[in-house]
Amino acid sequence: MLIMEKLSQGDRGIFVYYLQLALIRAGYPIALDGIFGPDTCDALRQFTGQSSCSVTDETWQLLIPYLKGYVNHTLQSGDTYWKLARTYNTTIAAIRRANPNASPLDLTPGTTLKIPLPFSLVSTDVPYSSLLTKWILEGLTIRYPFLSLTTIGHSVTGSPLSCLRIGDGKREVFYNASFHANEWITTPLLLNFAEQYAMAYSRNETIGGLPTRSLYNACSLYLVPLVNPDGVDLVTGALSQERFFIQAQNIAADYPMIPFPNGWKANIDGIDLNLQFPAGWENARRIKYAQGFTAPAPRDFVGYAPLSAPESRAIYDFTLQHDFSLILAYHTQGEVIYWKYLDYDPKGAYELGQYFSQVSGYLLEETPSASAYAGYKDWFILNYNRPGYTIEVGLGISPLPLSQFPKIYHDNLGILTGAMAFSS
Repeated sequence: MLIMEKLSQGDRGIFVYYLQLALIRAGYPIALDGIFGPDTCDALRQFTGQSSCSVTDETWQLLIPYLKGYVNHTLQSGDTYWKLARTYNTTIAAIRRANPNASPLDLTPGTTLKIPLPFSLVSTDVPYSSLLTKWILEGLTIRYPFLSLTTIGHSVTGSPLSCLRIGDGKREVFYNASFHANEWITTPLLLNFAEQYAMAYSRNETIGGLPTRSLYNACSLYLVPLVNPDGVDLVTGALSQERFFIQAQNIAADYPMIPFPNGWKANIDGIDLNLQFPAGWENARRIKYAQGFTAPAPRDFVGYAPLSAPESRAIYDFTLQHDFSLILAYHTQGEVIYWKYLDYDPKGAYELGQYFSQVSGYLLEETPSASAYAGYKDWFILNYNRPGYTIEVGLGISPLPLSQFPKIYHDNLGILTGAMAFSS
């Protein structure tokens, strides 16, 4: 699990990005470049009111509300929602929504209110990590208490696998992202959709041209935006446990043709989580062993048995506990939608896939034979004979740059909304 790094001027990396993002949200217009330079130093001094230009644990405690998107305010005599909204530059509606059990006509001094801060919570300008994902999920449930958050399992290092639920309809659907570490751009894709959906629902607006109240009442949407937290932390430079970094480095040393860490897809034990499911796993093993992946590797090692990785097992168990009528598994890259497993042809799957292709511009294809086994989508179709899709977003070499995010989100909005509206 991640801890916050102490920083000083001259440092670079993901935690400097988070420092800068917090300072920008606090009102200091600095560059968001991951470099702790003079401008960031000046902004930090102004923010803290101190002469020091270093970030300690105490500094992070001041900054983190700007990453979670809310503050805890202890009510004082004379406080009103109007006064609090002016103080924090937010709205009365946002305060009321975040505190559904409080009465604006009966504010008791000494009690605590959650005050949402005035910015969108999901950033599409910084690298992602398990810690940022955790903050965002917490912030979303504070801003929108009709969301619910559960832990469905844990990674190798103990990071929680978090699941966000939106909606209370009888029909259940499931979206997941970042099975593969260097495909982490899919995590903000699902988080951004969750925020936009929750915001639109709270305002009785549409999303993707569909009425959110109807979607919410008809469908329960489950999102696991980060299936492989340890691997993502490795790729983005956020992994704080040195022994796991060294373990990954030693694994990668046996595969010098794969860039480290950018080529890393596996979990931190070197198991490819999307080759772990009991859907032709033996065939996947034969194919991948023939390619040279016979032991832990940055990608394509199927493990020594199906479901031996805790992350894959958690997704498997979670699926068995529900009655999902449809799943979307988000990956990168290629702008293609894979819809089939072997000769299984679930009712309505091809027609819905054609719709997804139309609204996204992505090609609808059958999975290539070299990758046709042991994936989560494969197992879901095999086990339930219901529509399941692997969606490969973006173009280029993973990890894709965040500059592609606006197009990726635009292309996939119709898929994300349409899957909820689908009725077989």
